[in-house]
Amino acid sequence: QVQLVESGGGLVQAGGSLRLSCAASGRTFSRRAMGWFRQAPGKEREFVAGIDWSGVNSYYTVSVKGRFTISRDNIKNEVYLQMNSLQSEDTAIYYCAIHRSIQPSYTSASYDYWGQGTQVTVSS
Repeated sequence: QVQLVESGGGLVQAGGSLRLSCAASGRTFSRRAMGWFRQAPGKEREFVAGIDWSGVNSYYTVSVKGRFTISRDNIKNEVYLQMNSLQSEDTAIYYCAIHRSIQPSYTSASYDYWGQGTQVTVSS
C-alpha cells in the first residue's frame, strides 16, 4: 500500500518562506522521478517542479524559477520543496507525486502516485 503524505503547508505573508515535505511509504522510489504540482481555485492542476531519480537534474515552471528549490532524499524516501519569496499567486493546494519513470515531466498523467495535498496560503 503506497502512501504519500505532504506536510509543511500553512499561512505565510508575502515574501516569506515555507518548506514542504513529502514522505513516501509502502515502496522505495529511488529509481523514480518525483514532482510537485499545485492547484489554485478555478484553475487546472499545474506542474511546479520535478526532480529525476538521482537528484541531479531538476526542472521548474517559469513562474517559480529562482524562488523554489526541489530536492530529495532517497534514503528517507522523501521529496521536498523549499519555497522562498512567496507571493499571492503561489496560493494553492500543493501535491507531491511519483513519476512512472526516472525522468520527470510536466504532465500529471505521467505520475501514478499522489499525496492528499497541503494548503499553502500567501497573504499580502
